Order: sequence, then structure tokens, then C-alpha cells
Amino acid sequence: MTVRIRAAEPADVGAIFQVRTSVTENILTIAQLTGMGITPASITAMIIESPCAWVAVDADRVVGFSMIDLEDGSLFAAFVLPSYEGKGLGKRLVQAAEAALFARHRVVWLETGKTTRAAGFYRHLGWANETDHGDGDIRLEKSRP
Repeated sequence: MTVRIRAAEPADVGAIFQVRTSVTENILTIAQLTGMGITPASITAMIIESPCAWVAVDADRVVGFSMIDLEDGSLFAAFVLPSYEGKGLGKRLVQAAEAALFARHRVVWLETGKTTRAAGFYRHLGWANETDHGDGDIRLEKSRP
């Protein structure tokens, strides 16, 4: 695969937001994402604050990304465009995020929908210790290898 993973830069924010909305357009609208505080401005702020995001780039096109909250020890997001699924790209993005998280934390976590494809994906990557948070959400954890 010719896709490479690199640290995200503020110039990538528009593309990151486009990937995020493309992946979730059938689930959440842009207005709903904005209501959750997920905007190009919020993503830019996160990237400027610390090295907390990675992008998957195919021929200068961002096709996936992962983001973390380094202070909190959590994986914030990992998304790959549908046409790039099943190629190991999501796993590579999560591994980049995990490496940064484990450099600072012994246990890291993420929150996802209990019955979503994402939950199965993260479980497959070794995230466990499931805690039910109600409303169909769960918290998964992973310990430093």
C-alpha cells in the first residue's frame, strides 16, 4: 500500500474534518458534530496544542486520521474513508496513536457505541475491560504492552 502515515499539521484540518464527516454522514450530520464540539476550529486547536493527530495520506490526499487526548490518556478518534477500509490502514493509525499514549500512560481508553462496527474493530485490536456507560456507549481500555 502506498499510503503513508505522518503527523497531522494545521493545514490538514479541512481534510480531517472532511474524512470525519464523510465517514459519519449517514449517522451524524455536520450540525450534530458541531453540537458535540467537533469543528474545524476545535480540531485545529487540538493539533496546535500538542502532537496528537496523525493522517493517512495517499498521493497527497488525506484518507484517514487518528487523534488522541494526550493529557486524558484517551483515543479521541480514528477514521478511514470507506474506500480504504479493510486494508490495515485503521490499525496503523490506531497504532500511531497508541504509541504516543503509551509513552505517557500505562492504561489508555476510548469510548464508543456498544454495538457499532468501531467497537468490534477496537476489540479486535486488543482493547478490552469493557465498562457500560449507558445509552449504548461503552468504555474500552488497553494496557501498555
